[in-house]
Amino acid sequence: MSVLTIGLSHRTAPVAMLERVSVSGDTLSKLLYDVQQDVCVAEAMVVSTCNRVEVYAAVDRFHAAVTAVSRLLSVHTGVPVDELTPHLYVHYEDRAVEHLFSVVCGLDSMVVGEGQILGQVRRALKLAQKHGTVGATLNELVQQALRVGKRAHADTGIDQAGASLVSAGLAFAGSLEGKRALIVGAGSMSSLAAATLARAGAGEIVVANRTFERGVRLAETVGGRAVTLREVPQELATADLVITCTGGGSHVVTPAMLTGGPAAEVFLLDLALPHDVDPAVRELPGVTLVDLETIQESGIGSREGDAVQTVRALVADELAAFLNAERAARVTPTVVALRSKAADVVEAELGRLLMRLPELDDRARGEVSLTVRRVVDKLLHEPTVRVKQLATSPGGDHYAEALRELFDLDPKMPEAVREVEL
Repeated sequence: MSVLTIGLSHRTAPVAMLERVSVSGDTLSKLLYDVQQDVCVAEAMVVSTCNRVEVYAAVDRFHAAVTAVSRLLSVHTGVPVDELTPHLYVHYEDRAVEHLFSVVCGLDSMVVGEGQILGQVRRALKLAQKHGTVGATLNELVQQALRVGKRAHADTGIDQAGASLVSAGLAFAGSLEGKRALIVGAGSMSSLAAATLARAGAGEIVVANRTFERGVRLAETVGGRAVTLREVPQELATADLVITCTGGGSHVVTPAMLTGGPAAEVFLLDLALPHDVDPAVRELPGVTLVDLETIQESGIGSREGDAVQTVRALVADELAAFLNAERAARVTPTVVALRSKAADVVEAELGRLLMRLPELDDRARGEVSLTVRRVVDKLLHEPTVRVKQLATSPGGDHYAEALRELFDLDPKMPEAVREVEL
């Protein structure tokens, strides 16, 4: 099986398109299930964030899989294929692995080095595991990618290469000292927003969330208070700064909620896709709205420095090690099959010899048996070692194929060995 990645991100699509293809909840689960059910797809995982939607799949046919996944993305997002296709990128095999490693390290994020992507990919894997759409190929790949991402964030300065999306957005707000803040949502991005505001010296922090208890838990971490979503309009009347990140699919802040107020200027930061804030609020006096499109156009946090170059080198090293190990593992079943066949031949020939020479005592029988096995082991040692070494080079699979052909191995045997190992 080969790994295929098909998706679109802030690098290939405008925010308006990303908003249209954003998938979550039941839609995400259905997309995941339908992709994995396709005849040319064995495994599937979907990463859906505020600036990317990507399908990772283990496939046996490249062109058929690209067509199938593209069609399913169109069906589940409601975006016609001809509109979607110009924004899609496709990565296959080595490039797919390299892309995932870069993504989890924050190299492909709108804000370079942001760490939220690690958790987002981890949640995508857990969802795929829950629905049974991933197997050995994607499990191994994603687990290794997460290890690479953790190493990048722990051992380099990539986290400081750019701000988080929250910090990038709040850079437009000026001083936060003493500001009364309203956070709508209580997920991971909201938690980061609350912590950022508290460190910056914001005044009262109010958290509004659909699940009140979850809002209470977040508010307590920063000494704030929680309200329900129904209370958002009245909280807007006195808020200096509002951060929204629910992505629930409907606007939680509309022009009507701000009409006749606020008494002073209000800064709105919308970090959700689909948008939480109706873009029409920009037309209201005293209202400043910053959203993902604003951040994308500003280029804040996108500059590269020494830390980014260090992580790129790390990704290159980890990619080479992963691919070498994977290629070597691919020939292992063939080597096991060859040695198994050789062992069967040895046992058969020894049995025939010892039946013809019944006068041999146990000591002589043991010496003959040991000698024959040593001869076979020595003859097989060099080709099996060499095929493992050659497997790490481009086209390494061909050497395993040659070994199977030369020794007339049952083509089903290596696959049987692989299944036992898994």
